[in-house]
Amino acid sequence: QVQLVESGGGSGQSGGSLRLSCAASGFSFSSNAMYWFRQAPGKEREGVSCITWTGSTTYYTDSVKGRFTTSRDNVKNTLYLQMDALKPEDTAMYYCAADLMYGGYCRKPPYATNWGQGTQVTVSS
Repeated sequence: QVQLVESGGGSGQSGGSLRLSCAASGFSFSSNAMYWFRQAPGKEREGVSCITWTGSTTYYTDSVKGRFTTSRDNVKNTLYLQMDALKPEDTAMYYCAADLMYGGYCRKPPYATNWGQGTQVTVSS
């Protein structure tokens, strides 16, 4: 079955960095676009980033552009999110997600069919 397992969350200082990883299994990882979403307490879930199946194209929500970088390793079946210049407003549960319906390209708005359990990121000022 499809499994997405996030790791790497935790606490960080404003201006610091964290790197999230997502280990994927149970589907053809290299054929599908992959997403990172986040949800802060009391707020709606938002799409943070998307990366196409080859990794050649990435998309970011405006609030993280220039600070976050998503990448993938199609040999290790792993998705990454490098978060730099962290801000307190980045505090949220972060979810790795896959779109197993649309294939290798990113949808707008972001859409996923399968989700990980999430990893908490907390940024203090």
